[in-house]
Amino acid sequence: MEMVRLENLLLLNNKVKNMLRRSIVLIIMIMPTFLFSQQYERPGSATCTFLNIGVSPRAAGMGDSYFAVANGAEAVYYNPAILANLKGLNVSANHNEWFANISHDFLALAQNFNNLGALGVSLTYLSTDEMNVTTPLQPEGTGETFYSTNYRIGLSYARGLTNYVSFGGSVYYIKSSLYDTFEQSAVSGDISVIYVTDFRNFRFGMKIANFGSSITYVNEQYPLPINFIFGMAINVLQSESQTVLLCATGMKPSDDQTLTRAGLEWSFKDFLFIRGGYKFNDDIATYSFGAGFKVGIERYQLRIDYAYSEYGLLGVAHRFGFNFVL
Repeated sequence: MEMVRLENLLLLNNKVKNMLRRSIVLIIMIMPTFLFSQQYERPGSATCTFLNIGVSPRAAGMGDSYFAVANGAEAVYYNPAILANLKGLNVSANHNEWFANISHDFLALAQNFNNLGALGVSLTYLSTDEMNVTTPLQPEGTGETFYSTNYRIGLSYARGLTNYVSFGGSVYYIKSSLYDTFEQSAVSGDISVIYVTDFRNFRFGMKIANFGSSITYVNEQYPLPINFIFGMAINVLQSESQTVLLCATGMKPSDDQTLTRAGLEWSFKDFLFIRGGYKFNDDIATYSFGAGFKVGIERYQLRIDYAYSEYGLLGVAHRFGFNFVL
């Protein structure tokens, strides 16, 4: 009798897993249609847009077409589901010299605990240069100065559902400070899935990012910049010494038109990396390029990356990053 019950439980468990797998694959298949069919635009309707600034120089070098490519701890930002495929303790530390003397920094740690799943923690921090306080009566300045800062702290979790499909999500606390006495906070979440195949490491997935509470400025409420993202990547060339990675990403922001991005990465002996990318239907951002290298010391790995991104009249952005596997 006990054996029959055990067999029934195992059968039910397998049915639930199969249902989850089919549901995830179905969502992945219909998401591109949703992305490219929703063409409404509401520019300026979202706040905390610093959440849309890419954190990885490797990603920036490929035009931010990184959703299905992300690896290491920086995956907590791009696609937390990828954390389920990590090995060892991963650490990412990235710095972005944004235009207008704005600094944008990112730090993340992640580790896979095998059957228990993978965990990641992250901090994103944006700060402006010192600015003068002005008023209608004193347009040249009152003599006071201030800084504007924004930060986001996150906790991510991922787990493999099968050998090919992984599911992940993140929860965040966001704090926005525009002036000494003007501070607001919000909570948000991401949910994502990644599907990896055996054919040339082809992978694809989807994510819903930044859904959560609104932030109130004066008497008006503004939502967070919710994004629906679909991405894929494949090794179009792979040999013992060289690999060429091709990736593409489509993103539908809640406050803008659909954005499409594509990028390439050429690697030589998994040591030297050269990258290039382009952002389509973007009114400001265009091309980008970057480079990096990876070295191994015993069982440890270190990857150092740089990216240059062109933003037209706004100027350029320089990103630097370090990724460790311990």
